[in-house]
Amino acid sequence: MNPMEISPEQFRRLSERVIEIAADYLEGMDARAITADGDGVEVERVFRTALPETALPEEAIRGLVDVARYSRAQNGRFFGYVLGSGEPAAAVVDLLCSVLNQNVTAWRSSPAAVTVERTVVDWLAQAVGCQSFQGILTGGGSAANLMGLAMAREATAPANECGLREGVAAAVYASTEAHMSIPKAIALLGIGRQNLRLISVDDSFRMLPEQLEQAILRDRALGITPVAVVATAGTVNTGAIDPLPQLAEIASKYGAWFHVDGAYGAFGAIAAHDKFQGLELADSISLDPHKWLYQPLDCGCLLYRNAAAAQRAFAHSGEYARVLTDDPVEGFAFFEQSMELSRRFRALKLWFSLRYHGLASLRKSIEKDLLHAQRLGSAIAKERELQLLAPIELSAVCFRYVGNRELPEVKLNQLNSDILQRIIARGHVYLSNATLHSKFSLRACIVNHRTTDSDIDSVPAEVLEAAQEVD
Repeated sequence: MNPMEISPEQFRRLSERVIEIAADYLEGMDARAITADGDGVEVERVFRTALPETALPEEAIRGLVDVARYSRAQNGRFFGYVLGSGEPAAAVVDLLCSVLNQNVTAWRSSPAAVTVERTVVDWLAQAVGCQSFQGILTGGGSAANLMGLAMAREATAPANECGLREGVAAAVYASTEAHMSIPKAIALLGIGRQNLRLISVDDSFRMLPEQLEQAILRDRALGITPVAVVATAGTVNTGAIDPLPQLAEIASKYGAWFHVDGAYGAFGAIAAHDKFQGLELADSISLDPHKWLYQPLDCGCLLYRNAAAAQRAFAHSGEYARVLTDDPVEGFAFFEQSMELSRRFRALKLWFSLRYHGLASLRKSIEKDLLHAQRLGSAIAKERELQLLAPIELSAVCFRYVGNRELPEVKLNQLNSDILQRIIARGHVYLSNATLHSKFSLRACIVNHRTTDSDIDSVPAEVLEAAQEVD
């Protein structure tokens, strides 16, 4: 037998041991501190070992226990980032995904995987009210935003063949609350971050349409082409939803591509559709099932209105990859609509999760997250020493400790930074931060299917106790 091969019986025994480690981790998760055991020195000592020349199967299995021990726990009190909580039924299926080892490039290479992915993408489009859209799963929202803006560039200022033509100036427009992946994408696409126009927001952190139109008019007067308007359906800081219908109208008026970054928030449309009016007007939309559909990493998605626009941006393949049939099913190739060739079977866990639980269960969980955010906001409003810093549109809650409300802003910022570090060190609740109008904010983002009412109720008390310890 090939030394790399194991028998089906060995695989079964190994799988049982790994599943046991995973089950023990899930069983004890709620009681664990969120922060991982050990500091940087200890973690380096445990894992920075010599490359083994000979097999160490038992030691390798025991090492999995260490991996779990030194990983951050995403229990119901984890509110740190816009990160899904790793739905266990989907996680189990990830094992089968790796065993099947399908390369989801085209139907001919992985018929079941391609068909499942196309089905799942249709389901996602339907779930957010964009039934006619097509799309592709990606590694995450950053890749989806990059691909959406690549489509925008090819639609408005084509550069694939000859590069951006000399003397052709182009600009992209997004709000000051846009995700960091937007300027990264613009840089990678050769448009240049200097050509990103950051548009002001209102008191609810939503892009101001009149400011957008004025910026486009100024650029057009200088001969600058408006490539894309990037709206956000759930900003990473506060969950703000830009006024999508108005922005779509302006983009259309001036011939700009309309891309919506919905990586965090757009799945909120499953439970609160009215908040997302205008989403269906987009040319492309980024989504992240590994955020508010609770899927294990990684699982992003790009939806687009027109598959021809995706092909115009990404279709380029060698003779060895040429599709040999015109059949609309068997001739389908994802690599003609994507920047990737080799692709993991990302759809399997999501397909299974949606079938195992049903959309109604996911809707109920999203509704619960929305209610939990409002519950936390109400609890904060009742505490004189705490202050909300932004409206609660979705499930992000931004607030700060203000004490007796007599400290200057500079000291308040430092105090809240110290409080956050203390909270994280305590390990019971995990928060992150945002800066809103130059104010350092504590931020709880609730996209966690494990969160309970008691988890929410513990947050204000945790902050007040940490404030006393910092003082």
